[in-house]
Amino acid sequence: MNASVALAPPRLRGRSIDWARRRVELIYWWRHGRWPDLDAPTRFTEWVQRRKLHDRSLAFARLTDKLHSKVQAKAALGAEHVIPTLWHGTCLPAVAPWPFPFVVKANHGCNQFIVVSDLDDYVDAKRRSPGWLKRTYGEWLDEWHYRAAFRTLLVEPFVGGPGGELPLDYKVYVFGGRAEVVQLHEGRGGRHRWTQFDRDWRPLSVDPIAAPPTACLDQMLAAAELLAGNADFLRVDFYCVEDRLLFGEFCLYPGSGLDPFRPDSLDLMLGEKWTAATKKAEAFPPRPVPILIAEAA
Repeated sequence: MNASVALAPPRLRGRSIDWARRRVELIYWWRHGRWPDLDAPTRFTEWVQRRKLHDRSLAFARLTDKLHSKVQAKAALGAEHVIPTLWHGTCLPAVAPWPFPFVVKANHGCNQFIVVSDLDDYVDAKRRSPGWLKRTYGEWLDEWHYRAAFRTLLVEPFVGGPGGELPLDYKVYVFGGRAEVVQLHEGRGGRHRWTQFDRDWRPLSVDPIAAPPTACLDQMLAAAELLAGNADFLRVDFYCVEDRLLFGEFCLYPGSGLDPFRPDSLDLMLGEKWTAATKKAEAFPPRPVPILIAEAA
């Protein structure tokens, strides 16, 4: 078959076109150079696209709300493992009442944050943050669950280094109640790199970051499994600051399923984990992730 024909966009037949599906397929093809199998996914990145189109769990959707997620984590792990919320609202105060440094972030989205180290940073936060509130996050990538998160701002104390560097970020992939992979991020805000490790801290990625296992690793794996329950897949993010485990957030669509894995076999391996967890859930329906009514203060 001619390669140009094989990579041509799908034909749109009739009037009853599933535009969301077409959009997801095209964006996936544009990013990965192949069409996703959305009916019988085998890759992790394909499963993420399938979740976009078919998963409408309200319990999962609430996990995109950072304030709500903190309530969940505090109930399960204890307040000492949750970064406190100094303030939340839709309009930052004219004068910052919190000691520098602190973090201003959007409650309802990803990568919408500013580390505020001085007055100039605070002016920048006041200028940029209203734009975060203008629209629901994730719509253009069909990430439906973000619709459940309240569009508001929150302020947290900064937990990074004394020079303003962001802390190492540990993202735990949990399939069917078992933590399988830890993705370590370093250099966020600069030379950002990440590496996947298995639960025994053996590197899975090409050109891995040479980093020893965090002192919080065992506690982190157990906490991730507790928070994820028996869900087919959830990613649970943490920091380990001065050997203290701190909850970060939940993630339902890592990289929106558009970031390539290196090696490619890792995409297939994680896809097998998701497939097995889904089959298990069909045989033994998972307990739902609990929804707590109270919101963070």
